[in-house]
Amino acid sequence: MEISLLGKNALVGGSSKGIGEAIARQLAASGANVTLMSRNETKMKRLITEFDSEQGQKHNYLVVDFSSFEAFKQRISKFFQENTIDILVNNTQGPEAGGALEKNVEDYQQAFDLLFKSVVFTTELALKNMIKNQWGRIINVASISVKEPLSYLALSNSIRAAVVTWAKSLSIDVAKNGITINNVLTGYFDTDRITQLNAKKAKKLGVLESEVRSNMENQVPAQRIGNPHEYGFLVAFLASEKSAYITGTNIPIDGGLLKSL
Repeated sequence: MEISLLGKNALVGGSSKGIGEAIARQLAASGANVTLMSRNETKMKRLITEFDSEQGQKHNYLVVDFSSFEAFKQRISKFFQENTIDILVNNTQGPEAGGALEKNVEDYQQAFDLLFKSVVFTTELALKNMIKNQWGRIINVASISVKEPLSYLALSNSIRAAVVTWAKSLSIDVAKNGITINNVLTGYFDTDRITQLNAKKAKKLGVLESEVRSNMENQVPAQRIGNPHEYGFLVAFLASEKSAYITGTNIPIDGGLLKSL
């Protein structure tokens, strides 16, 4: 099965590294015009020179700071005044790790701005053109923790759960317009985020980081941590015409880690 996204414009959040970068690379390889979105301008400039453009694509980047919603709101609003998007991948950096007893209401507000408000606002802007064209793909990078909360990620557990229920509600309203909205529930992937979380956990437990990683791998039925490029394949499919009848879903990509149905 060939995935072709020729002529489609994609905007990918958090795409200067990790899962976001892998998604952007695969969308470009599938023919899309990709706009990267993150804080790291130097990295984004380098990445777009590496992206596939043999099919005449034009790639770009947008410097944003997801941690400041008002600044992000101004920046993304200006972008949509000058551009239209067919494929939107909502992805940001994760909030600070920690258990529920370690967090206060201000922490939850910051996480809400980061993970929820930025997603909803960007989606609202993207939907205008998608509805006009009667075609669109919205993919939210979420987490398996919305089904099975991780005790050390209280902020992420809570706010990402809000994102997926909002997305389900919205998917019902826009399905008639040829627009699909799906959530990808992320398991353990080999990214800087996992490395940082493992380092914090190792320090807390007084063990080696290698031991934490080994224990993590052993929890996964596939007995390994995922490679970000595998994530890119799934998102490219969800962004394509091939997935037109898939919407309002939560799709785990976790090597079988989730125990629930």
